[in-house]
Amino acid sequence: MRGGGGRGGGAWMRTSAGRQTAEEIFGDAFDGQVISRFISYLKAYRKLMAVTLGAVLVFSATTLAFPLIVKFAIDGGLDGSGNRALLGAAVAGLFGAVLLNYVSNFLQEIIVGRVAMRILFNMRRAMYLHLQRVSMSFMDKTEVGRLMARLQGDVAALQEFLETAVFAVGDMIILVGIIVVLLVLDPLLGGLTLIVVPVLFLVRIVWLPYAKRAFLKAREMSSIVNGALNENVNGVRVVQGMVRERLNFEMFNDKATATLASQQRAALFGQSLLPVVDLLTGAAMAVVVVVGGSLVLDNALEVGVMVAFMLYVQRFFDPIRSLTMHYSTMQRAMASGQRIFEVLDVPLGIRDKADAVRMKDIDGSIEFRNVTFGYYPDQPVLKDVSFRVEPGETVALVGPTGSGKTSTTALIHRFYEVWEGQVVVGGRDVRDVTQESLGRQVSMVLQDPYLFTGTVYENIRYQKLEATREDIVKAARAVGAHEFIMRLTDGYDTMLEQRGGNLSIGQRQLISFARAIVADAKILVLDEATANIDSYTEMLIQQALARLLEGCTGVVIAHRLATVRNADRILVLQDGEIIESGTHDELIEQGGLYSRLYTLNYASFDDMPDELIYEATKGYRGVS
Repeated sequence: MRGGGGRGGGAWMRTSAGRQTAEEIFGDAFDGQVISRFISYLKAYRKLMAVTLGAVLVFSATTLAFPLIVKFAIDGGLDGSGNRALLGAAVAGLFGAVLLNYVSNFLQEIIVGRVAMRILFNMRRAMYLHLQRVSMSFMDKTEVGRLMARLQGDVAALQEFLETAVFAVGDMIILVGIIVVLLVLDPLLGGLTLIVVPVLFLVRIVWLPYAKRAFLKAREMSSIVNGALNENVNGVRVVQGMVRERLNFEMFNDKATATLASQQRAALFGQSLLPVVDLLTGAAMAVVVVVGGSLVLDNALEVGVMVAFMLYVQRFFDPIRSLTMHYSTMQRAMASGQRIFEVLDVPLGIRDKADAVRMKDIDGSIEFRNVTFGYYPDQPVLKDVSFRVEPGETVALVGPTGSGKTSTTALIHRFYEVWEGQVVVGGRDVRDVTQESLGRQVSMVLQDPYLFTGTVYENIRYQKLEATREDIVKAARAVGAHEFIMRLTDGYDTMLEQRGGNLSIGQRQLISFARAIVADAKILVLDEATANIDSYTEMLIQQALARLLEGCTGVVIAHRLATVRNADRILVLQDGEIIESGTHDELIEQGGLYSRLYTLNYASFDDMPDELIYEATKGYRGVS
């Protein structure tokens, strides 16, 4: 059966047919699955969250108590009877409520902030760890920018939600509490005051769809501008080389202008609700003053009740304003939560078996047994491939582009699962051993050397942290890197810029060679590893590798066929099948595909007869 080795799989990217896209900003206001996943992260902080909820209740209760204490002071201590005891009790109660309000607010701010940071810390670690282990088939089809957005932007949206969710609970309690208190103090005046609430919700229902579209458009336009900026910065050499500065600026300016317009529209909608809230607050205050004042004059209402009403009305719209912002925050958090958990739910694809063994002291042999493999269903790249590399043997893979050379080396490291057959390393099927131990037996040098931010020393010992400085220097000398390293500012302690930007391509490749040597693996894979090195440096490396490959098994892919001439054996692939095998001299004598590729590699078309050019290129589809 052909397994899930395809690059196109994965349910984490959703289609747009009625479902949320991967980068949509707003989700449902409440998503039960996302909330339940959040709660699973909260379980470790149950005690702290219990204290926080207690603080929220105290904060809400004291907030509701302020106007009642004022009412008590006015109607009980300032009613003309001169009851100083009641007035003193009211003042003491007011100070006590202020103190409790401050302490409870401080506690919930501190605890919620710390818990939110710990949860986000755990989620970032979980995402990072998971992305380090997902299969190459997932990484092949995934844009790095989107993953970074999920690791950074979506987690930031969750942070905003987690830090405000508890306060939203407090706002809800305060809002309901004010409504209850108003109706209890005076049902008639309370009912008249609350008439403005349905008006506010009606306005909000009309406002929300337009506001969401404006916010989403602004975010989309911002992403477009960032993408254009990133593309032009990374491609600045091409831009300048083709004199596209003015035209690209005009195109960027159009996008930036459209973004400004969308952001201004979003800002307009964002601020438009506040004047409405202020207007309704003023209307409610007017009802209290006119109706409440009349009742006070008719002795049907106490002055303290009217003052309490005014204080409550002033506070009534604050939680409404906050809940409006919390609603948008929750929508963003639900969408972000879905995207984050989709990443965490990506199947690993390549897993160790429960009984997987750890490889130790292998002989370095490699064997492909009737291997069929591809990246897309029904499109095999390798077709029933079988060959064996003996311990210590160096085998070169040669063939046109798309013949399956790089796929072959990827299967040795088990970056992908085979559809059919077996890949055997050191006498064991790679599916029966742990990935970590297999990785320590196979060292790879790729065409594009990837160096990490750090010193030269740290990059060379990247795969083998226990390596000594003597080991590092020995490896650098072996590949001819020691001389240029010592000419750097701080020698082996020189800090490298991002991806080794302060070194030439050839120097970066030499360091990657030294890194592979220090790894001291039984199997060394070179995938176009000398493509970016000048001929003289390549000659030095070939001499060094000839010594260093002694006792190691080598698998070499090379564009320049001179680098494979000294291989013990050359395998020629075409259309995913091995069509020729032998030494360089044997294959040249056969006059097959290898001979034609070699002729194209070294002969100048200007000096070749037309019939020889035709013969050399017949059936040829380009050298990889």
